[in-house]
Amino acid sequence: MAVGSAIEWTEATWNPTTGCSKISSGCANCYAETLAKRLHAMGIPKYDSGFTYTEHKSAVDIPLTWKKSRRIFVNSMSDLFHEDATTEFIARCFDVMTKANWHTYQILTKRPHRMRDFSHMFEKYFGLLIPNYIWMGTSVENADTLYRLDDLRKVRCKIRFISFEPLLGPVGQVNLSGIHWVIIGGESGPGYRPVKKEWIIDIISQCQQQHVPVFFNQWGGPRPKSGGRHINGRIYNEYPKI
Repeated sequence: MAVGSAIEWTEATWNPTTGCSKISSGCANCYAETLAKRLHAMGIPKYDSGFTYTEHKSAVDIPLTWKKSRRIFVNSMSDLFHEDATTEFIARCFDVMTKANWHTYQILTKRPHRMRDFSHMFEKYFGLLIPNYIWMGTSVENADTLYRLDDLRKVRCKIRFISFEPLLGPVGQVNLSGIHWVIIGGESGPGYRPVKKEWIIDIISQCQQQHVPVFFNQWGGPRPKSGGRHINGRIYNEYPKI
């Protein structure tokens, strides 16, 4: 059975790895770290190591068992391109994705330089770009992390997206060339940092000017809130599977 998701912009989650480490301000109130600690306290075997980065070989083949096509967020509890991730394990996950190609996969990282390097290896090995049912994205929480888009644009793939969530400050002028979809949202949970309306409006305006579809996820607050909506076009329309 697929693991359903309360995340508005996806339909299911798949976590072949768990755990991560903080590298920027967007990580300060990490929801995945809080949840991992709770699952560890509950004695869930997958979280025996708490929030330490861990690769789970037993979880790699899960998408092959889901026969119904769905949109899958890869690693809602981790980062597939973490510094401790082995290239061999990443490759194994991509091998499963190419075999279970009736799904659409959404991979989000704060380490797009590793994503970029892996995509070049993928192209060299397979002789083609990462296919259009595997979306490659990065998180940008403020102007200080806008540099990640330079690496994202160099990822050898067909679909690229940005998550401006949690949005913690204005991002300034954004070059959206080579970007196919944008998510925007505030921070939720204890100690959340409020988002300002003008930051969101500025990004939406730039997306409209550059003809990039936007998904506004939530305003943030003490508790996660549902009710995301599409702006400037619906979720990016997949090309026919190849």
